[in-house]
Amino acid sequence: MTIEVVGFDGDDTLWHNETIFTMTQSRFEALLEPYVDPRHLHERMLATERENVAIFGYGIKGFTLSMVETAIEVTEGRVTSEEIMTLLEFGKEMLRHPTELLDGAREAVESTAREHRVVLVTKGDLFDQESKLARSGLGELFDDVEIVSEKDEARYRRLLEDLDVAPEQFVMVGNSMRSDVAPVVGIGGHAVHVPYHVTWALEEIDDADVPQRGWRRIDHLAELPSVLRSLAG
Repeated sequence: MTIEVVGFDGDDTLWHNETIFTMTQSRFEALLEPYVDPRHLHERMLATERENVAIFGYGIKGFTLSMVETAIEVTEGRVTSEEIMTLLEFGKEMLRHPTELLDGAREAVESTAREHRVVLVTKGDLFDQESKLARSGLGELFDDVEIVSEKDEARYRRLLEDLDVAPEQFVMVGNSMRSDVAPVVGIGGHAVHVPYHVTWALEEIDDADVPQRGWRRIDHLAELPSVLRSLAG
């Protein structure tokens, strides 16, 4: 078997992302603490995000709109215009946040690119993801960039058709079992799971839905080259 293409996820695989959301969630809860118990607010915000992701998609803009909607709902309209403006500023600060690479990210992409075609396959808002990629300094390393609204089996099949590569010749590297591992293995590809220390609740998956074969787990991107060699061996 020959590995032709290696796909890399962006958020929380090559650069930090979820920690920014977690930090902003804490600021959101602190802002509305005079109105509602933060524990209830956390649950309500997650429910709003779950409802809105099909409308706004993934990313900071949808998260910001969900904060505003949640604030209006839980305060029964008592939230002030100044507080709404603060929430909007939270979102702008997230969009302006520097792209901070994970340890070994550049080295992992560079070493992989010497032996395989490398593709960035990341999910979220087009403008935000393009901006993060540009700020990351990794853009010139990729043969192709795919920014998608969802990562499921159908989307990966279309991606591989566009790349003209068979599933068994494709490896996806990412932090999400739900988005980067299960659907790829489900269509006959391979995956390498690189866990991040924080996982968004909507990216969690039941263990029963995770294939038992076709993927490996590593603790650090420095381990990736040896795993790719073993897959191709």
